Amino acid sequence: MSNYTIKIAKDRSLIQTIAEFQVKMAMETEDFELDLETVKKGVQHIFDNQSLGRYVIVEDNGQCIASMLNLYEWSDWRCGNVIWIHSLFVIQEYRRKGIFRDMYDFVKQEVESSDQLMGLRLYVEKNNDRAQKTYKAMGMTKEHYDMYEWLK
Repeated sequence: MSNYTIKIAKDRSLIQTIAEFQVKMAMETEDFELDLETVKKGVQHIFDNQSLGRYVIVEDNGQCIASMLNLYEWSDWRCGNVIWIHSLFVIQEYRRKGIFRDMYDFVKQEVESSDQLMGLRLYVEKNNDRAQKTYKAMGMTKEHYDMYEWLK
């Protein structure tokens, strides 16, 4: 990644960009329309409550080209946090260039070097075959759990 910089988002001016990414991602992957103002409040909540999670972003010459949300889940079995990868979005022209793999490796290195972080998890839309192939190629497995949900 020559001109790319991966970092934890700290600059609140990124809230708008990250929210716009999420609206686009929901439409692209699930054909689901999100309300931008609601999403902006949700993104701001993470910036305001860093103990819940954070955003990892990728910049190309100062322009944000990708973001993903990391949320912390306490594991009593492991006595530490598992990082959940959520809300991944890469701008169209940067896709299929290894951006997600580099973001994943950035977070995975953090987990490997920390006594408080125990692993990585994510969920994927059942019909998103391309993403599933990517995750498998990176060494992730789907052996342990099925996910169920109820949403209001």
